[in-house]
Amino acid sequence: MAARKVIITCAVTGSVHTPSMSPHLPVTPDQIAAEAVAAAEAGASILHLHARDPDNGRPTADAEVFMRFLPRIKQATDAVVNITTGGSSLMTLDERLAAPLKAQPEMCSLNMGSMNFGLFPILDRPREWRHEWEPQLLEATRHTIFKNTFADMEFILDKLGKGCGTRFEFECYDVGHLYSLAHFRDRGLVEGPFFIQFVLGILGGIGADPENLVHMKRIADKLFGDDYRFSVLAAGRHQMPLVSIAAAMGGNVRVGLEDSLYDGRALAKSNADQVRRIRSILEGLSLEVASPAEAREMLALKGADKVAF
Repeated sequence: MAARKVIITCAVTGSVHTPSMSPHLPVTPDQIAAEAVAAAEAGASILHLHARDPDNGRPTADAEVFMRFLPRIKQATDAVVNITTGGSSLMTLDERLAAPLKAQPEMCSLNMGSMNFGLFPILDRPREWRHEWEPQLLEATRHTIFKNTFADMEFILDKLGKGCGTRFEFECYDVGHLYSLAHFRDRGLVEGPFFIQFVLGILGGIGADPENLVHMKRIADKLFGDDYRFSVLAAGRHQMPLVSIAAAMGGNVRVGLEDSLYDGRALAKSNADQVRRIRSILEGLSLEVASPAEAREMLALKGADKVAF
């Protein structure tokens, strides 16, 4: 019997962590491109990408900044490029969609509901901040909502999905988000195969417990049957334990410095280090890592030749 193929997604920089938290967090277009390519070479078949202001590392939705690294990644690797539509909870929807609508990638993330997205507990750990914006951004998450209304999601599904042929990594931070996805399926606004990312461990979403992972899968099985594939994103120290459990349960995995700055107990020196670690775990479970071509087939993507960058 052939070994099951597992998709490794690498989330290269994100908008959660800040430069003061790790000297290894990629910030500039050069750094993001280099980290993404190295992660692909280590075994990641999907690269989930955000952008940052090259001067100070603050998360940015500027499409021009994205276009300083997207073509370079495409030229250097065959990995699937997955661009955020979440961006940051402090960005407007128009800002968040600027780069995806310009790039028209094979895949984008899509957050499946409005929620609290609390990063402010990071401030409880004393540190020297390199930039004034860092503690301000973290504190702002105490009193803001990460807005993803039904109207927002409908707009994204229409403009990006129908309009650009982009398929989605549906990011589900709680069980209700699975039902929202089923609602869109029932209305004919989305069709399978669905790629559902169970997100565990964000303050405001479902907790990073194995019991919650099992529950999320049970409900997804009930709602989507065999018309979906799941992956797991677990925040911080929960990353490797829970993504390993996900692989053993028949799922796919996501790693990267967006989700955790650590490789074991030490700061990860690169995204590729985390990819290599999860790859070794997968191989120890007698699982095979999916190639980009296999990931495209599994997720029914349009192909890299149909993107706009």
